[in-house]
Amino acid sequence: MGFDPRDWPSGGRSSRPITGNLDALLEENAALKQEVLRLRRLLDRYERLERDPRAATAKPQWVSHAEAVHWARQLTQQPGWTQLRAGDEGHGLMGLIAHLNRSSFLPQLSLEQRLDRLAPGLGRDLEQALHGLNSKQQQALRAAFAVYGVSAREWLADEPRRVVAELRQQCQRLEQRSRSRGAAGARSSGPQAAGASPPGPPPGSDPRRAAAYQQLGLAWGASREAIKKAHRRLVKQHHPDVGGDAAVFRQVNAAYQLLIH
Repeated sequence: MGFDPRDWPSGGRSSRPITGNLDALLEENAALKQEVLRLRRLLDRYERLERDPRAATAKPQWVSHAEAVHWARQLTQQPGWTQLRAGDEGHGLMGLIAHLNRSSFLPQLSLEQRLDRLAPGLGRDLEQALHGLNSKQQQALRAAFAVYGVSAREWLADEPRRVVAELRQQCQRLEQRSRSRGAAGARSSGPQAAGASPPGPPPGSDPRRAAAYQQLGLAWGASREAIKKAHRRLVKQHHPDVGGDAAVFRQVNAAYQLLIH
């Protein structure tokens, strides 16, 4: 608590309400700090242009390999780093990136493609800058850009501790949702929840349909809804526009067409 400086002539006595919310003040201070850094970088750019006007036509580089190496080193020194995992499409940092992509506008795009839409060249530069880092470091930096977008550069440079804390928190929430869905599925699956393996194709069944179920990762006789869900998931994963394998993409579509009709 304190006095309002606008009422200094009255001896610090003010009729205006004065906030005592420390968290709000800290957040405001952090936002101002980020704005000062952004303006400082803009000023540096103008000073470079004054020294060398040719820099105006040069292709800007959003992220350099040296910056990525520095950010990764900073992250590894923060509390909570050892609890983070690179993971896969359903867990850890990779799972978080996939989840954020699915819940974003144009979910069919990869992270790098979405970043390029936000700032042309950012996704390309990030992908090139990550070469040489280990898998966990690469996924941590990609996850930071998935969470913070273009401003991830400032967060990584100035607040690596908060970046690690945010990634841990988001990964934990994702794992909790995954466990909740798994528990709900186990309760609704009847005897199979006790550990019974999914039924295979009956004797004499069509081998093409058996192969189609296997292509979609489904047990024989899966429901139409399960077939559609598996198809949507695999199409997003293997579509050529997002860097997937065109041959696998065609096989997934062929399996879906065979089973759905």
